[in-house]
Amino acid sequence: MAHTVAVIVGSLRKESFSLKVAKALARIAPPSLELEVVTLHGLSFFNQDLEAAPPADWVSFRETLQKSDAVLFVTPEYNRSIPGVLKNAIDVGSRPYGKSSFNGRPIGIVSNSPGPLGGVCAAMNLKQILPGYVGPILQQPEIYLTGVGDAFDDKGNLIKEALEKVLKQYIDAFAAWVDSHKK
Repeated sequence: MAHTVAVIVGSLRKESFSLKVAKALARIAPPSLELEVVTLHGLSFFNQDLEAAPPADWVSFRETLQKSDAVLFVTPEYNRSIPGVLKNAIDVGSRPYGKSSFNGRPIGIVSNSPGPLGGVCAAMNLKQILPGYVGPILQQPEIYLTGVGDAFDDKGNLIKEALEKVLKQYIDAFAAWVDSHKK
């Protein structure tokens, strides 16, 4: 039986590279993984005052995480960090205190950029803020995708063979990681 992976896309842009990378990963994932791409459109801002009766979008997002066996973050870098929408999703999913929907689930991080740094700061920022309310984070291999601006055709298909090879190596390593941390 395949492990279900919630792939959280850290960008709202309709043609985001992160969304394209997430979909490419879903296409090349080994049979042991079933990737569900999760966009953050419509996820309302976290406000602890609402926790007594959480909004339906929070409940739905948390249930998606709770049904998954693992979580994979695919994110761009905004101003040397993660996008605000991704931080909000982490806040929503990690609450209420002591009941994080991420808890115990193996975690992977894929950052990307059309530039030369590949979102390194975003990935490092995630590695700083996630421990404590998520499961084990895959440390090796690390993946910081550079030059993704020309990696996809106008239909969103991955056309850069070198990038596909790197993605395949990563998703295979992530599959082994998830399998070694079965619930």
